[in-house]
Amino acid sequence: MNIKMLLLYFVIGGVVVSAITYLGSMAKSQLAAFAAFFPSISVITLCSMYFAAGNQSSISYAKSMLLMLPSWVLYIISVIFLLPRIGLVGSLAASVAVYVGTAFLAMSLI
Repeated sequence: MNIKMLLLYFVIGGVVVSAITYLGSMAKSQLAAFAAFFPSISVITLCSMYFAAGNQSSISYAKSMLLMLPSWVLYIISVIFLLPRIGLVGSLAASVAVYVGTAFLAMSLI
């Protein structure tokens, strides 16, 4: 992989995270969520994978994204439920553990 492309991906990711954080901190949570879920990152990833490895790699990645969707939904539900009860750090740690556990379970079943 080209180091220049990796640096470009790093900068793009930083800009996206910064913009979403800015929107969220300005009490525009719906706009921040829209920006976070806008498929720009997956479009960039799919394009870069397609140009590097072709159709099959891109299709496999897209299918894997669907496989991880239930784990991600459980992660978000856990954050919503746990955040007011155990605080930010605890809720994120527990929710990431839920995500990782269910994701590995899903991957082992396929």
